[in-house]
Amino acid sequence: MTEPLRLAKRLAAQVPCSRSDAEHYIGAGWVRVDGQVVLLPEFRVSDAQKVELDANATLKPAAPVTILLHQPAGHPTGAAAADPALEYLRSAARASDDRSGIRVLKSHFVHLKSVAPLEMGASGLAVFTQDGRIARKLTLDAGGIEREVIVDVEGEIAEHGLKRLNHGLEWNGKALPPIRVSWQNERRLRFALKGERPGQIVHMCDSVGLRVLGMKRIRIGRVPMAGLAPGQWRYLPEGERF
Repeated sequence: MTEPLRLAKRLAAQVPCSRSDAEHYIGAGWVRVDGQVVLLPEFRVSDAQKVELDANATLKPAAPVTILLHQPAGHPTGAAAADPALEYLRSAARASDDRSGIRVLKSHFVHLKSVAPLEMGASGLAVFTQDGRIARKLTLDAGGIEREVIVDVEGEIAEHGLKRLNHGLEWNGKALPPIRVSWQNERRLRFALKGERPGQIVHMCDSVGLRVLGMKRIRIGRVPMAGLAPGQWRYLPEGERF
């Protein structure tokens, strides 16, 4: 028996094709070894193992994707591609009921940009994208997109405090625009607001005598987090818009 070969070398000889094309096919998820998709060109295969190239394989680059993650509290996120939340995403689980129809590819987890970042310590819906249009929408046009946040609080709210949360508070010396705030139960508030800035919700609650214990973002625009358990992710399917 000969020594095991790198999968890319074996595939290049078998198709035949160039080594770079073989690496593209493998990274794009078009290659199976003994019936299992393998995404690593350096994976070692023996003569006895069956290597197959999908009949629909193409050298066209994979379309950019957007990934939605239910990020647990304690995993900060930011704009940098190498932030801790992105590292967490790489080890998180894809939701079993993801109906996007998108095949998982190794290339989907590179060149991702963290957009609409959560506040430090918050949990909920985090967004990572390779799509420049979505990145621009959630950054440059963020002021026009409503975000829904569930906030756990403690303390006694000041008189007319709920009314002031909806409209009547200031931030950095300027009046805040009207937003929608309502009680979910005696210790939980629901905020629906546009143009949210870091620290704004905590400041608003402090202003009416409440201390924030936790925050969870459950919606950005028309995209809800519904169905994603903590630590799970799904693709944003074609047709779903923020």
